[in-house]
Amino acid sequence: MVAREIQQQSKIIVLGKPSPHLPRWAMSTCLYGILVILTICFGLPFLWTIMTSLKTPAEIFIFPPKLLPDVVQWENYVEIWRLAPLATFFLNSVVVTVFAMIGQLLSACLVAYGFSRFRFPGRDALFVVMLGTLMLPTQVTIIPTFLLFKFLGMLDSLKPLIIPAYFGGGAFAIFLFRQFFLTIPKEFDEAAKMDGASSLWILTHIMFPLAKPAFITMAVFSFLGNWNEYFLPLIFLNSPEKYTLAIGLTYYQRVLMAGGHATEHLMMAAAMVMTLPSLLLFLVLQNYYSEGIIMSGIKG
Repeated sequence: MVAREIQQQSKIIVLGKPSPHLPRWAMSTCLYGILVILTICFGLPFLWTIMTSLKTPAEIFIFPPKLLPDVVQWENYVEIWRLAPLATFFLNSVVVTVFAMIGQLLSACLVAYGFSRFRFPGRDALFVVMLGTLMLPTQVTIIPTFLLFKFLGMLDSLKPLIIPAYFGGGAFAIFLFRQFFLTIPKEFDEAAKMDGASSLWILTHIMFPLAKPAFITMAVFSFLGNWNEYFLPLIFLNSPEKYTLAIGLTYYQRVLMAGGHATEHLMMAAAMVMTLPSLLLFLVLQNYYSEGIIMSGIKG
């Protein structure tokens, strides 16, 4: 009894007096309140863009500013396609994004499969060097890349924006696929090899189906990266008919200003046209996206 009392007193001395816990409803209220505030902070600029794209030029500059337009101007979304070749910019962005995404997924998957399943001299060192390229910004390698495509005669075309994706897919894509492949038991490979399956058959018939969340996650990253890319099209493209949406919007603004048109409401409408595909893709694939991120970090 004495020993137990001494032990309890020592716990009180070390831990101090236990503080009363907040009720669960109070903690939930605080949490949801913080989430609502953050949602408003991050969502208000997006909402303002949508509302501005549906206003007349006069409504944009009134004071105090109004969030909602008096009359919704849906014709703004019709006008943007008439004043400049926005459809051409949109099509160029779709071509670059889709073909670059396919190349990145296929090439990165092959490289990651080699790093995760094969043992060869210098594998770990090569993997570390490959990860080190993540620290190199695009501006460091843009001059030799430009000279290479100039030598190949591919400037002012969409090829410089697509072809590099077929040569490895990038360090981040390789890392994500490798981490996911490491979560797949090697017993699957061994069982398939006992039945006479080749490594390529294992990759296409076992790894590909099991790595669906990783593929979708990387597809989202690749789509967003290529769809919003501004620097590379600015370097490689000169003709307006080859522009993607990212630099086409800048050209579009110059066309509007040269024609004496008000630019703010039309530019907001054009920006929404560019944003909508990315938003829809993320909303449709967000469950797979979250699963791929979680699973890729389970095993190192």
